[in-house]
Amino acid sequence: MKLVSVFHNTKERLGFILDTMVYFLSEERTGFPDTMHALLSQWDLFYPELLKITGQSNERLPLKGQGIPVNEVQLLAPVSNPPSLRDGYAFRQHVETARRNRGMEMTPVFDSFPVFYFGNHHTVQGPGPVHCMPDHLKKLDFELEAAIVISRKGKNIKAEAADNYIAGLIILNDFSARTLQMEEMLLNLGPAKGKDFATATGPWLVTPDELKNQEVACKKNHTGKSWNLQMTASVNGKAVSAGNLSDMEWTFAEIIARASYGVDLYPGDIIGSGTVGTGCFLELNGTGKLKDPGYQEQWLQPNDEIELKIEALGSLKNQILASPTDYSILQLNK
Repeated sequence: MKLVSVFHNTKERLGFILDTMVYFLSEERTGFPDTMHALLSQWDLFYPELLKITGQSNERLPLKGQGIPVNEVQLLAPVSNPPSLRDGYAFRQHVETARRNRGMEMTPVFDSFPVFYFGNHHTVQGPGPVHCMPDHLKKLDFELEAAIVISRKGKNIKAEAADNYIAGLIILNDFSARTLQMEEMLLNLGPAKGKDFATATGPWLVTPDELKNQEVACKKNHTGKSWNLQMTASVNGKAVSAGNLSDMEWTFAEIIARASYGVDLYPGDIIGSGTVGTGCFLELNGTGKLKDPGYQEQWLQPNDEIELKIEALGSLKNQILASPTDYSILQLNK
């Protein structure tokens, strides 16, 4: 099923999508929550009933509401202000290529354990404008990713059981201000200011039951579900990136196992896959310049529209807007 958070009648509301129409859960069934956070906090209670309402089980319940066309509602982040935001580093092609472009060999540590960093959960947003300060626009980049949303609290979760903690998948764009990022990572700490201004997610949360036909075997010597889903990115309608979610070396289940070691994960936590191969300008520019020293770098510019698509997960569109200020923290450097 596809679950969506929308802004309707001056407030955030939870709905699901059937045949391009949005239906509000709280109107369909008495006692159902009206926000994604409330639903995820009682996932095991409501999920079986959701399957009946949306027709994903053998017993389909009749709908009560009329529904609203999805193109007539304002889509929000499926999970706004999540309890936490982690982003992985799971695609071998991206890691190998990025290191090669910097003149470095592939590190064997990549095959030792799945790694992730913490992002700013307060700046998670949905489709729509992304407001950027001047320093963000110095080599502004997209990153084509998928992410999972955690459905229940858990600690020390084993990889073999971790898929049971996944409420669903979303598209994730890990916006990156590369000039800021490269500067701060010279001190071997980060990323921080290069990442914390915006992370886009959406357009909706797709539960695993809807992705059964796309399930494939994970990589050899790994554990957990994998999905054969085509991934693409375009800027102003021009294709710039393509990959597949099944290319993840480390599975979401394995990242969950790592992330939950010694700490609790909570319903609504978001964990990103990391960038798919070719899934950002940093990688594409580096490859282009290796082949041709005169290669013209491309970065996101004000008024650009970046669109990420993942098969079965939808399309996430964002527009880049420059904030009306000349304030720069780069100019404060001593």
